[in-house]
Amino acid sequence: MRIAFLADLHANREAGDACLAALARAGHDRLVLLGDLVGYGADPEWAVDTGARLVDDGAIAVLGNHDAAVVDPAGSTGGTRNPMAEAAIVWSHARLSDTQRRWLAALPLQAEDEDRLYVHANAWAPGDWGYVANALAASRSLAATAQRVTFCGHVHPPGLYHSMPDGPARAFTPVPGQAIPLLHSRRWLALPGSAGQPRDGNPAACCALYDTDTLAMTWLRVPYDHHAAAEKIRRAGLPDALAARLAEGR
Repeated sequence: MRIAFLADLHANREAGDACLAALARAGHDRLVLLGDLVGYGADPEWAVDTGARLVDDGAIAVLGNHDAAVVDPAGSTGGTRNPMAEAAIVWSHARLSDTQRRWLAALPLQAEDEDRLYVHANAWAPGDWGYVANALAASRSLAATAQRVTFCGHVHPPGLYHSMPDGPARAFTPVPGQAIPLLHSRRWLALPGSAGQPRDGNPAACCALYDTDTLAMTWLRVPYDHHAAAEKIRRAGLPDALAARLAEGR
């Protein structure tokens, strides 16, 4: 089975359409949405409706911190939001219908699928939204689940951590287009990277594929019309920095 991963779409329709098309061309049997469908970008209605359609068609989706915040802007999302994020959250909340917000609110924090865990932030406290930003955090997340492979969003640059059964995690930076075997002898934590707001200096959208037969995972970078996505953000009256960062991949 080939599983496609899309994380941190952040209401970026142009990036989402490009990634879904690339994943369809590559071929997959299941799609997993690793949270943060909304926030930052100018197409929250499209993002939620597309997510709901994909789930109806068999995809798995989990809740992200921006999804939770857009459902309830006054609630706690595990930390203080910066002003740009706050502006986008309040704006997105107003754009979504009650039905769309209820769909987001019903998403689970995590999902188990055979030897795989799907979660937005981490396995040790999914609803506290702590980042897997280093090997220590990766070790903590791996220790909190019995699943052999954990797939996370939340961290926008692509990444990969591995550990032996009782050893500390080690970091590895994947190269787009090069398949990496996630060997049975190790445990793994994979970060597909953000589709809608890359932050590694490359504006191309991120997504990934995992083959359960060969155990190989491949990261993809997908160019898209980030100028159009940025112009939508500006026209919506959202902070200009949210538009400018798309061209910079920051």
